[in-house]
Amino acid sequence: MDNKKRVAGNFLWRFFERFGAQGVTFIVSVKLAQILDPAVYGSIAKVSLITTVVSVFVTCGLNDALVQKKDADDLDFSTVFYFNLVMCVSLYALMFFTAPLIAGFFGRSDLTWPIRGLSLILICGGVRNIQTAYVSRNLLFKRFFFATLGGTIMAAVVGIWMAVKGYGVWALIVQNLVNMTMDTIILWITVKWRPKKMFSFERLKELFSFAWKLMASSLIDTVYNKLYQFVIAKKYTDEDLAFFNKGDTLPGLLVTNINSATDSVLLPVMSAEQSNPERVKETTRRAIQVSSFIIMPMMAGLAACAVPGVRFLIKEKWLPCVPYLQMFCYVYAFYCVHTANLNAIKALGRSDLFLKLEIIKKCVGITLLLITMRYGVMAMAVGTMISSTLSQLINSWPNKKLLNYRYLHQLTDMLPQILLSLGMAAVVYCVQFLGLPDLLTLLIQIPLGVGLYVGGAKLFKLEAYDYSLSVVKSLFSKKQAE
Repeated sequence: MDNKKRVAGNFLWRFFERFGAQGVTFIVSVKLAQILDPAVYGSIAKVSLITTVVSVFVTCGLNDALVQKKDADDLDFSTVFYFNLVMCVSLYALMFFTAPLIAGFFGRSDLTWPIRGLSLILICGGVRNIQTAYVSRNLLFKRFFFATLGGTIMAAVVGIWMAVKGYGVWALIVQNLVNMTMDTIILWITVKWRPKKMFSFERLKELFSFAWKLMASSLIDTVYNKLYQFVIAKKYTDEDLAFFNKGDTLPGLLVTNINSATDSVLLPVMSAEQSNPERVKETTRRAIQVSSFIIMPMMAGLAACAVPGVRFLIKEKWLPCVPYLQMFCYVYAFYCVHTANLNAIKALGRSDLFLKLEIIKKCVGITLLLITMRYGVMAMAVGTMISSTLSQLINSWPNKKLLNYRYLHQLTDMLPQILLSLGMAAVVYCVQFLGLPDLLTLLIQIPLGVGLYVGGAKLFKLEAYDYSLSVVKSLFSKKQAE
């Protein structure tokens, strides 16, 4: 199979897996938002602030190191597996005993056991991560499809049942735990790799020399992303935090499908071509074109449909999240730039550059946070938009030299998708002024937006459209030949 089909085939499997899982998650999140009050979501957001940061240490960047290393073998995988297992148990013990202190910091002693409960996800994550690295390295993304979908559906049933029965925040916690546990069990059954009775400190040291920079980068990125929520949690109300988070979550559910698929496929494919910068450049370019072709109209359309969409799906009580949702749509629309550029840098073995970029971006972001936090949550959301724009420039800067692919060239590759998405969104936005019921408005807006965008792409002969169409046709022709 040539490189185009190889990338596209695994991307599509990863995309179907994420689309299926996030589709179920979206439906469940809508139902839970109808049942639970915004304050409950504010509580779970406070709990997850700490657990999300601690989870960075579960992988320590070793997963990416296993994928990036050319000759990784069973000794490498077994060494990382046992190291991760010990690390996860230790981290859970730390979270268990410090939970009262964390809850006290937020002035919510009732959060002690929710923190201990949600932290169990760390142990499952440690087992699952090595299987994930093995799947990614060997491009076996079909395995993810069954594991993720099975875990998501089981978690959906449990979460909704508990919410209906009045378990409040525990409905969200148990939903997360069931999802990760079932995902891990199914992946363990379907992926045949098992840890061997072997361990090497030398191999661990070798892998960690690459991984620690990625871990530091991930830690900086995670702490920074949670810093906004942390400030809101301390300075403002649970409802403010819930509206900010919901505005982030809804577009995030859509973009996660494509971004996770792109991210997990690009690193192993680019790593295999790391000795050929031209091939890495072409893969980076295609990733930006195709991802922006899919993501940008989604985000522009979601922003245009935000008011009737939120009001119809999760009711009037969530309307304050609409401005945040629209601003986060802008942020997520350009995720393809970050993902493609950073994977190219990792694939070329430049984890040192990766770390430097994270430090620079976060210094910029924290400066914007310090400036905007005194003016309210809305000003902080505007700060994230500005930070996202500057981060695009920063992430693309090294590839001007490494790949001869500067940001201006990347913007040129995205410009047709940007203009077409904005034109489509402007037309779709005007539909709400007809004064129709929300459901009817959405039933007009969504097909109208899809028709305008696809029709425009075909009419103006967008390169990303032609390329995507050729890949899909080649994959279907291959299936028919088999």
